[in-house]
Amino acid sequence: MNDSVMALALAALLGLMIGSFLNVVIHRLPLMLQAQWDATLDDAPLGDALPSVPPFNLAVPRSHCPHCQHVLAWHENIPLLSFLRLRGRCAHCQAPIGWRYPAIELATAGLFMWAAAQYGLGFQALAWAGFASALVALAAIDADTRLLPDAITQPLVWAGLLAASLGLTGIDLNNALWGAAAGYLFLWAVYWLFKALTGKEGMGQGDFKLLAALAAWLGWPALLSLVLISTFSGAIGGIWLKLRGQLPDNGEMAFGPFLVLAGLWVMAFGPLPWFLI
Repeated sequence: MNDSVMALALAALLGLMIGSFLNVVIHRLPLMLQAQWDATLDDAPLGDALPSVPPFNLAVPRSHCPHCQHVLAWHENIPLLSFLRLRGRCAHCQAPIGWRYPAIELATAGLFMWAAAQYGLGFQALAWAGFASALVALAAIDADTRLLPDAITQPLVWAGLLAASLGLTGIDLNNALWGAAAGYLFLWAVYWLFKALTGKEGMGQGDFKLLAALAAWLGWPALLSLVLISTFSGAIGGIWLKLRGQLPDNGEMAFGPFLVLAGLWVMAFGPLPWFLI
């Protein structure tokens, strides 16, 4: 086995493991945030004892079947392989396992392999693989909950600036900094303009931070491509949901997955050519 094949195999293995962890983040982080928000709204009188609840975070409780609560043994929790061996069903109650679990693992493995093929095994590949992994998590969380958690978007902005300063992205720091600022301010302006014209909120503020993060990693010249790709793909997605009868009556849908699609496209292929803009 030559070095390049070995590098891709190692990247795929690491990607599968990270993808398995992303599945935990996608499921549990919104629940953790909801619990925090509920705690801040708790109107119990000062001094009253709050009810004791079992710990719930990214580490505990152990992975289990959501249908029968069967705690997964180690051999039932191997990324992708366990899904295939169990034929997509819980070993205890035979309830189906969601297809998205292996899909997230495979997508993350593919992105890690792309990073290794582009940059070899090193810090640059690890940086881009980490960026892509965060985008996968954000897309899935937003699709499920219409949330883009600050716990991911804000560190992603800072990570992009830090990676630029270390020369890991090929984007100079000024380019990344102005990209982050312009990306945030662009959607902020769109938000307020839409609200002034319609009296409605057209998007969540998490979208501002996500576009800022994308531009911090990809540079301000990529902003126009990011906006065009996400807007066009969002329109196609909206039409598809409408035809399937899955678009809410208010016409609202998560925009984060389309920003993520645009970010991954520009990461892999670069900004759109001038004649398409």
